[in-house]
Order: sequence, then structure tokens, then C-alpha cells
Amino acid sequence: MYFAPPPTVTAEIFTRLPDHYRVRKPTAWADANRGGEAIDSFLEGPVFDRRGRLYVTDIPHGRIFRIAPDGTWDLVAEYDGWPNGLKIHRDGRIFITCYKHGIMRLDPDTGSVTPFLETAGSEGFRGVNDLTFASNGDLYFTDQGQTGLQDPTGRVYRLRPSGELTCLIDTVPSPNGIVVDTAMKNLFVAVTRAQQIWRIPVGTSGLVSKVGVFAQLHGGMGGPDGIALDEEGCLIVAHTGFGSIWRLSPVAEPLLRVRSPAGISTTNVAYGGPDRTTLFITESATGSILTAPMPAPGQPLFSHA
Repeated sequence: MYFAPPPTVTAEIFTRLPDHYRVRKPTAWADANRGGEAIDSFLEGPVFDRRGRLYVTDIPHGRIFRIAPDGTWDLVAEYDGWPNGLKIHRDGRIFITCYKHGIMRLDPDTGSVTPFLETAGSEGFRGVNDLTFASNGDLYFTDQGQTGLQDPTGRVYRLRPSGELTCLIDTVPSPNGIVVDTAMKNLFVAVTRAQQIWRIPVGTSGLVSKVGVFAQLHGGMGGPDGIALDEEGCLIVAHTGFGSIWRLSPVAEPLLRVRSPAGISTTNVAYGGPDRTTLFITESATGSILTAPMPAPGQPLFSHA
């Protein structure tokens, strides 16, 4: 099925990583994921705390930054890891999906980063990517590693507050961004290498069945990365490698395109501002944070309830 091109708006650059934090050097992460390029940062994992401050991760250099509403940057933590997704629990704890070490916890006051969940049983993760909380405290996260169409064995996990860990699905070619709807009936997962968004019914039984494709995106040099929901049930998709953010209706119709003015590595999104109608976007290749007005407020994160 074909749709008419949706309206397009161009985002603005809100702030960029200050020069004194930009040290261009090779890293093992960049060797595997950026063709060996020496890079000064790769921003991901945007999320707001209750004071309106934006946290972002810098994967290759193991850094967590906090950005004030006026655009001022502070280095919160630096450790031997590759932090990607970041979410804040309703009790104030900050959780990180770290490609090297699994699920980690950050103390924003001391900057210490400590292990929370390093293995599934005795087996290490392939490389966890992103996470989200449900209203009942369940933690969902993706285990992407280097999976793709050549190796469709990426996994999606659920961790109960009781500590019960369940692998919900293990046949995903590159699971990336993840959100859960307000009714806790469906997970949406960005499947980067397949250029798709999958819908994973979880329901009240906790069993997974009839997983399907919610949206098929066009190709390109990247694919869908971070995702979010708004209060109208629309899905917001960061399309890395293309420099666009898409707003899809509850039945996956393209309603809006947000174009990046800075580059093509639009990796993730978070809603912020006083009324949650401003979309904040990590543009990773340039180390920038973009903003764009949106037609509906973002869904409140369950972690901020």
C-alpha cells in the first residue's frame, strides 16, 4: 500500500556537545559499528528527569551527560562500558542498557555505575540496546548484539519486579528501540536491519503469540532506531541513516516527517518541555540535540508517574 507524502517540518539544533568534551579517538565500539572511524561521541538514550533535565548516553566513550533546560552540559559519569538506552524508574533509580555489561544502574549524585543484571542465568547477553518500563514495574529490554538478516536471533526480555526474567522472543533480526502501550497489551520494537516495527502482543497472560509487522519502512543505510508513543497513540520512529523522524498513526499511516538539519544519524527521541509537545532528538554523528514541535503531547513515561 502506498501513502501520500506526509507534511514535513525541519527540526532545529537546540544544543551540541561542547568542544571540550570532544576527543576524537578510535574505540573498539567504533571499530565494530562505525567502520573503524575515530569519533568524538555517539549520542543515544535521551530521557528527561522530573526536574526537566535531559540525560543522554555517549556509547563509545562510556559517558553519561545531563543537559539543563538552557542547553548547558554536565558530565555525570564516565566508566568502562558502552551505554546505550537509559530510563529512570519511578523511584528515581536510573537504568542503563550497556552493550558490554548488561543492565546497569547509575547514581546521578556520585556518578557511580554498578551492575544490576549482567546475565540471563549464566549466559551473557549479546549486547543489550534499549529499555522501557511498564506501569506495573515490568522492565522490557532488547538484546541486539550484532544480529541482523544474516543472524535473526536478537532477543526481547521482560524482567519482573520480583526478579523473574523471561525471554519473550529470540528470532528478531536486530531489535533496537522498544516501547509498551498504556494498556500493557503490546510491545513495539524497532527491528533495524529488517526496516520494520514489530508488534509483540503480551496481554494479561504474559504469553507471546502472533507477533506481526506493525510498519514496514523504506530501506536506506540504517533503519528504525529509538521509538516513542504520544497521547494519541501514534508511534514516533527515529530513522537513522536517513535523517528523519516519522509519526505513524495507530494503524501505521505516516502522518508527519521531521527532517534533521544536522545529519542523518537521528538515533533516538524523547518528549520534553512544559507541556511535553516538544520532541528532543539525538543526532549522533554531529553530537547534537535537535528539537521539533509536535501535534500531540508525548505519552508520559511510566517511570515518571
